[in-house]
Amino acid sequence: MKKIALAAIAISLLATPAAFAQQQYHKDRHHGHQQREIIVKKKIVVKKTRWSRGHAIPYNYRRNVVRDYHRYHLKTPPRGYQWVRADNDYALISITSGIISALVHAR
Repeated sequence: MKKIALAAIAISLLATPAAFAQQQYHKDRHHGHQQREIIVKKKIVVKKTRWSRGHAIPYNYRRNVVRDYHRYHLKTPPRGYQWVRADNDYALISITSGIISALVHAR
């Protein structure tokens, strides 16, 4: 009786890897007919400058003058100043020097 039990256990131990190998082969064979997509994601780096009062704003931002400032809920600029849009902020700058006197964050 012991010999029969040992023989059954030995056969089951030998047959188990073969059964798993057969299942794995079946899965690979089934998925082998499908085309695989390669997805490449491009990483975009956005550099944002932190604006602060008293600093001069670069010249390329001085051209983004906001003329309809009431539309954006901004106050009328005093004489010699203008509102400009810099990134996602509105800056009240001096026309001659470009120094920031006030900042408003856009929504």
